[in-house]
Amino acid sequence: MTTEATFTASPPARGFWQRRLLDPLVAQLTQGVTPDRLAATLAVGTACSLFPFLGLTSLLNLVVGIRLRMNQPILQTLNQLLGPLQLLLILAYVRLGEWLWRAEGARFNVGDMLRTFRDETFLVFLERFGWAGIHALTAWIVTTPLLLAVIYYPLRPVMRRFARLLRPAQP
Repeated sequence: MTTEATFTASPPARGFWQRRLLDPLVAQLTQGVTPDRLAATLAVGTACSLFPFLGLTSLLNLVVGIRLRMNQPILQTLNQLLGPLQLLLILAYVRLGEWLWRAEGARFNVGDMLRTFRDETFLVFLERFGWAGIHALTAWIVTTPLLLAVIYYPLRPVMRRFARLLRPAQP
């Protein structure tokens, strides 16, 4: 009677770099890629990318995306693409905020704001443009739910249809 040892192939040991770098990267690239999650990511990413304060949109997208478990590469790419639109909307948000606050027509100018930020101290900048920031923030907060709905609800069926087209045929 011979005894044969049976060996089962165990998966190869996962290395340090695969566990610590590759696995999290793959998880980020594939996180939130269902059609509904993708539509939500595009809506939330657009809203965060249009936040009316320069230099904060990447951080806002990062924090909101982590909290809502959204696809970070999509959020950050969208953020970069919407940068020029964000600049254009700052003035619109300030004007809408002035109207909402019933503030007198302040002489707000994006060029003046950028020059003051570059040339003056932060306190001088806040003194001169603090209320404009509050006005813009108020307008962004008020308009964001509408923006989310206008992007998410029409985009959801489009993403579902697109996913069906990409899905391989089932035998």
